[in-house]
Amino acid sequence: MTTKADKSCVIIGAGDATGAAIGRAFAREGFAACLSRRPRHSEALEALAQSIRADGGEAHALPVDARDESAMIALFEEIERDIAPVEVAVFNIGANVNFPITEMTARVYQKVWEMACFAGFLMGREAARVMTKRERGTIIFTGATASIRGGIGYAAFAGAKHGLRALAQSMARELGPKNIHVAHVIIDGMIGSDFIRQIHPDANAARAEDTILSPDEIAKNYVWLHNQPRSAWTHELDLRPWKENW
Repeated sequence: MTTKADKSCVIIGAGDATGAAIGRAFAREGFAACLSRRPRHSEALEALAQSIRADGGEAHALPVDARDESAMIALFEEIERDIAPVEVAVFNIGANVNFPITEMTARVYQKVWEMACFAGFLMGREAARVMTKRERGTIIFTGATASIRGGIGYAAFAGAKHGLRALAQSMARELGPKNIHVAHVIIDGMIGSDFIRQIHPDANAARAEDTILSPDEIAKNYVWLHNQPRSAWTHELDLRPWKENW
C-alpha cells in the first residue's frame, strides 16, 4: 500500500455527496483520506479514491460494515499500521428512513439505530483509543435535523440521531481534557446529492440558488473545526442554507 502522508482522516460513510467532499477536503490539507462505506459499494468507493488521487491527493478505499465491531477494530489497526496515524475521524452515516409508527418493524428500527448510532459509537471508541495515546485528534459526528427534533414518520431516525448527539456530548466532556476535539454537526436541510436530485425535480434549480446545502461547503466547515485553536473549540455546529424553500 503506497502512502506518503504523515496523518490520516477516516471517513465512515464516504458516499457520493458529503462524505466524498470531506475526503477531498482533507486530502487537499495533506491527509491520507481513508474512505469507508459498506462492501457492496466497493466499486464506487474505489472510484472516489481514484478521483482524489487524480487530483494529487492520497486516498485509500477501505470498505467495511461499520456495525461490525471486529471489522471496525481491524480497520483502525490497518490504518495505523499501514497508512498513517489517525488524526481526524468523521462519522457520516445517515440511515434516513420514514415509516408511520404503526408500520415500523422492530427490524427496521434496530437497523437504523445500528447504522446511525451504534456504528458511531464503534468509530468514536476506536478513534479515541488511538488518539488518546498521542493526546491529539479530532472526532466529528454528522447529525441532522432529527438530532434535535423528531418529525412525523422519523421515529427510528430521530431516535438514532438523538443517541448519536448524546454520544458526542459525552465524548466531548471526557476527551476534551485529553486534547481531543469532539464536534457534532447538525446538517439542517437537504444536501445537493444524487439522491436529492432524483427525488426532487427542482433540486438543480435550488442548488443554483444556494437553497440546498453544498457538500463542498459543508466539508470546509469540517476542516475548519479540526483547525480550531483549543482555547475556543466549537462542540456543536448548525449548518443550513440561507433560505429554506422545501
